[in-house]
Amino acid sequence: MHDPSSILFTLFIVFVAAQIGGEIAQRLKLPGVVGEIAAGCAVGPSLLGWITPAQILPGTPLDVLAEVGVILLLFAVGLETRLEDLKKVGKIAFAVGVIGVIVPFAMGSVWAHGNGFDWDRSLFVAAAFVATSAGITARVLQELGALQRVESKVILGAAVIDDILAMLLLGVVVSLQGGGSFDALHLLMVLAGAVGFIVVIGWGGARVMRWNSRWLDTPMGPHSPLMIVLALCLGLACLSTVFGLAAIIGAFLAGMIASETRQQHTLEQQVKPLLALLTPFFFVVTGSKIDLHELADGDTLMMLAVVTGIAVISKLVGGWLGSLPLGTRSATIIGFGMVPRGEVGIVVATLGLAAGVFDNRIYALIVAMSLLTAMVTPPILAWLLKRSEVSDGTPS
Repeated sequence: MHDPSSILFTLFIVFVAAQIGGEIAQRLKLPGVVGEIAAGCAVGPSLLGWITPAQILPGTPLDVLAEVGVILLLFAVGLETRLEDLKKVGKIAFAVGVIGVIVPFAMGSVWAHGNGFDWDRSLFVAAAFVATSAGITARVLQELGALQRVESKVILGAAVIDDILAMLLLGVVVSLQGGGSFDALHLLMVLAGAVGFIVVIGWGGARVMRWNSRWLDTPMGPHSPLMIVLALCLGLACLSTVFGLAAIIGAFLAGMIASETRQQHTLEQQVKPLLALLTPFFFVVTGSKIDLHELADGDTLMMLAVVTGIAVISKLVGGWLGSLPLGTRSATIIGFGMVPRGEVGIVVATLGLAAGVFDNRIYALIVAMSLLTAMVTPPILAWLLKRSEVSDGTPS
């Protein structure tokens, strides 16, 4: 049973920490998300201990609020993304998504096997290197007002492909633990379901909304359209998990559908206060999940540097190769945009620890790697985007 006063005090701590961290980061010319993640590290179990491990377990009020925050963030990103824009970069986004999974998975497998894991367990460890955290990159792109750039469209499209392939890979490596075998037919059915969900909801929903969105004008309340599309957001976020996808994919599709309405700009303005309130919880909770005590010795820190280097280089190479037709400058931006692992790597690490695939030390390494990629990428991505704007002669 949760104590209401204790929950409210924790929410107060998290929200204030996010504002302070974000303010400091922006004064240092860094994206606010970096400060919010760093604030999570500060108030979490590693330093001040104001957020305990029990308070950020799956299903706890703070964890649920963080999940709602990132769902709304991807919904807002979808509101600024039209289906026609994604279709223009579809082939490149597909290449980025596929190559950006193959290269990290291969490099992660080799590293794990070289550190004493058998191949089955090495593949499980490698799964943590695969999936990009769309929430981290989306926040940076949104802060910089760069969501309309072609690189942003490629990153968002590739993130959807990335999530599908990561889901399938995780299904394979989980089934291989303990000497089992995977059911290819089942995986094909899961793949068909996931792709079908995205096509039917994304393509079909956008076309239907484009043809007739006048029904959103029917309700009498000034916020009725917002309430309707938020219900759509939560419904599709829930439905996407049924198909094995991340909830943020459904939220992104809901926003993309709503972007086809005549009320798009009004909805964008109305959702901003919700974002200001809820998205900081996601990033602070993400930062609070690292335990620095597990990384206290030199050997572990050296290994963390190697693991993080592999994680950054492998995604950068994969994204760069896949988007090279756009030119080296855009390819570099896209490569770095695909680097953050964030909560995705943490999920894989949690599954691996629960299954006994690796110990607390490797778990801490994977979690720390996931969070480090989430922290180092935003300032680099922001610098690359601003440099590109200056070179192109566009306003920053």
